[in-house]
Amino acid sequence: MKSLRSIGLVLFLFSFVLFIGLFFMSEYTLTEEIFESKIKTEHQESLRPAMTELFGKTYNVSFSFVNAISGAINQVNEKFRKAQQWDKVIYDDYAASLTKASTSGVITEYTALLFFLVFGVGLIGALLFILPKAILELPGIKNNGIFFNVLNNRGWIGILIGTLLIVFYIMIYFYDAYIMNWIILVEPLKHWIYPEGESSQWFLYGFLYTFAVLVMGGRMIVKYRHSKYQIIRTISVMFFQLAFAFLIPEILVRLNQPYFDFKNMWPLDYDFFDAWHIDMLTSAGGLGVFMFVWGITLFVVGVPVFVYFFGKRWYCSWVCGCGGLAETAGDPFRHLSDKSLKAWKVERWLVHGVLVFAVVMTAGVLYNFITGTSAIFGMDTYTYLRRPYGFMIGAIFSGVVGTGFYPFMGNRVWCRFGCPLAAYLGFVQRFKSRFRITTNGGQCISCGNCSTYCEMGIDVRWYAQRGQNIIRSSCVGCGVCSSVCPRGVLNLEAKDEKGRFGQPVLLGNNHVSLPEIKAVD
Repeated sequence: MKSLRSIGLVLFLFSFVLFIGLFFMSEYTLTEEIFESKIKTEHQESLRPAMTELFGKTYNVSFSFVNAISGAINQVNEKFRKAQQWDKVIYDDYAASLTKASTSGVITEYTALLFFLVFGVGLIGALLFILPKAILELPGIKNNGIFFNVLNNRGWIGILIGTLLIVFYIMIYFYDAYIMNWIILVEPLKHWIYPEGESSQWFLYGFLYTFAVLVMGGRMIVKYRHSKYQIIRTISVMFFQLAFAFLIPEILVRLNQPYFDFKNMWPLDYDFFDAWHIDMLTSAGGLGVFMFVWGITLFVVGVPVFVYFFGKRWYCSWVCGCGGLAETAGDPFRHLSDKSLKAWKVERWLVHGVLVFAVVMTAGVLYNFITGTSAIFGMDTYTYLRRPYGFMIGAIFSGVVGTGFYPFMGNRVWCRFGCPLAAYLGFVQRFKSRFRITTNGGQCISCGNCSTYCEMGIDVRWYAQRGQNIIRSSCVGCGVCSSVCPRGVLNLEAKDEKGRFGQPVLLGNNHVSLPEIKAVD
């Protein structure tokens, strides 16, 4: 079994190195035919003089080619700006489309084979590395010093992985033309789902996201196979990511319907009330109108109802894609979450501040849509609200920091400090929910496993030692604290609200309840 794990590791590393290496395995040659097919007719006359010198010239690195294309476009735009010919300035982003059409080499000749070598071999390697653990190791956690290794304890491997994730998110959000080889790599899968479609950076991102959740979800099941709750919960996030976040939206596009993720909702889906999105849904017929109504109903009715009966875990730990990635791919880093009082204070101000920002931004967008204007009190809402939110929260915070900082700050950085939907769900959970984690203080041996493994930075042991119910608004109900408790002290429950805020006080090995004394959030 150990040899199988070694083989699996070698296969996975081979696929990973090949994936990185594909970045440098192409040539890029712009021709006049490509120029005429990808550039709009109204822009060809102004761009042709600047790009003619690029025709027929071969580049071996995407950086050089993309920079040459962008430089030519910027040169033309600068001339128009100096002449104050603002109507002629070119705002279309041609870099990605020109790069894709100009790419040649092994990535275009053997795309399907390379797809298998990267993802097929990588999957086989990951399974060979993960599955033998079910035989070699007992389920659950072990005192094996794993938190001291260079992956799990901010060592060089963890730093390297975090750096690669940060760079990847920056590239895919802002510099997609540079990673065109990777976008072309997933073209076979895109054509299988939608023969007439073309892969984009968002299709690549969605596939890699889903691939990570499925592979690391298998690891999660093997690790926590002693807990039925963890097995079912992991299967749930794997299913919702694969079906609702990845496949169904792509199938809808193939059927000429709007791209729509039925499990996503405002304010996490911050562009739901953008004018273009509303127009797209309402003009798509009955199904589009249903999507729009569904999206509103989900956060207006679904959130309070489901949170009341099940707590915020119904979404954050069972459905949400962000939570799904955190629970699976981010599980090796869950112990890195800061449990200090200072971190908790920052968390409360920051996550609720993002929620307020989202509400104000959405109000401005809706006001513009209803009135047909672009400003409120002379302030352009797109420039001062919508664009800053999309950049700072939608891209940098949720993506670059939210995932790239897994190896530095734990796996729930975004969920804990930035997700406005988590703040909304948590507010309901804190004050009107049947959900709580009950504790049996008389059985607690203060081992600290619960606090160590809490990804949301809750000092669970503090509550367990006092026999207090845990009703913190940040708790996502993942249940890992209960799964790693050696004494069965913690239990996830959803029952009558009466006594939910009660705080038992320890009296020797027994305790009595003081009803309705609210615990500090």
